[in-house]
Amino acid sequence: MPASRTRTLPGPTGERNVYRIAPRAHVMCLASRDEDRLVQLAATLAVGSQAIWPLDAAPLRDALPIDVQAHVAIAGDWLNPSVRFDAVLLHGSLDVLTRVQAQLAERAGPIVTVERLDPGDTAIALERLVIERVVTTNTAAAGGNASLMSIG
Repeated sequence: MPASRTRTLPGPTGERNVYRIAPRAHVMCLASRDEDRLVQLAATLAVGSQAIWPLDAAPLRDALPIDVQAHVAIAGDWLNPSVRFDAVLLHGSLDVLTRVQAQLAERAGPIVTVERLDPGDTAIALERLVIERVVTTNTAAAGGNASLMSIG
C-alpha cells in the first residue's frame, strides 16, 4: 500500500513510539462528471485505498485498463449498510453535500466524513484518505526489553 509508512519516533528511555500512516480501506467516490470520478480514483489509488463507485459509473470503470478496474468496486445501492466505506469524496454543490450528509446520517454504521470539492476541482486533500496511528510501548517495566514481559 503506497500510504503505509511506519516510523519510530524519538522518545524517553523506557518508551518506544511507532507512528504509522495507513490508507482508509474503501473510499466512496460520488460525482456526476467522469472527469471528477477519474480525479477521485487517482487520489484513492495514490494512498492505496479501493474506490467504490455507484452503479451509474460502471461504464466508466469498464472502460479502464483491467489492472485499474481491480481497484474500483461498483455498489448497486451505496447507501445500503452492507456497502462498507471509510470516507466519501464528493464533487458537487453545497446542496448535494447537504443531501449526501443527510443520507449518510440515516445510514446504519459508523459516522463517515465527506470531503466536498467543486466540480472540476483537482486539489483533493490526500490526508483525508489516511489514518494516523501511534503505538506507545512501555519498555521500562522489563528493564528496557518489552519481550521480557511475555515470559511466564
